[in-house]
Amino acid sequence: MLLEVRNLSVSYKGIQALRDVSLHVNRGEMVALVGSNGAGKSTLLNALSRTVVPQAGQVVFDGKDLGRMAAFQVSRQGLLHVPEGRQVLADMSVWENLQLGMLALGQRPARYSLDQVYALFPILEERADQIAGTLSGGQQQMLAIGRALMGAPEILLLDEPSLGLSPLMSDQVFDALTRLNREGLTILLVEQNAYRALECTQRAYVLDRGRIVMEGASEMLMRDQRVIESYLGA
Repeated sequence: MLLEVRNLSVSYKGIQALRDVSLHVNRGEMVALVGSNGAGKSTLLNALSRTVVPQAGQVVFDGKDLGRMAAFQVSRQGLLHVPEGRQVLADMSVWENLQLGMLALGQRPARYSLDQVYALFPILEERADQIAGTLSGGQQQMLAIGRALMGAPEILLLDEPSLGLSPLMSDQVFDALTRLNREGLTILLVEQNAYRALECTQRAYVLDRGRIVMEGASEMLMRDQRVIESYLGA
């Protein structure tokens, strides 16, 4: 088991965003976290990467308790977070954004080279000198993923990677994620398109009002009538 979350609770100004959330991700898995808007999905990823501090619970990553670590220390353990909205450094070039991803390495060896990132997303090599803020939304999403890869993730946390993308660009992003997972990268995916998330993952958790209400094989959840009615638009 690479990541284990035990009874995690998070509140914002008296509002309980997560309640006793427990889940796990095995090494090499691609796991989806689905749920309606406001269910707490982004909060959970933020708590895992320590950009939000939980009020209770435990996060164990690769055998280490992350509870007292700052966000930069968590990233240097190999837990890399691609946040919602991509958050590339808009005034810097594509190449500079990618180089900054290496700050997460700390003392760890690189896992992905710049050439490997360019092979995965050829447009980034073509636009290496372009200012990141002038890229399309899909290109910025590729850059955000590429920047995380430069930090040698053991697990990649992805928050809404298809948000605002055209169907074609979304396909390209998901094809890249599937390829990365097949090559051994562990991924925890939050995605608004529940069908797409379940289609490309092995297991999934359903979050509702801050609690895990269902879990299981993604293929099984795709056939569950409750999931179909609530999240798959049928």
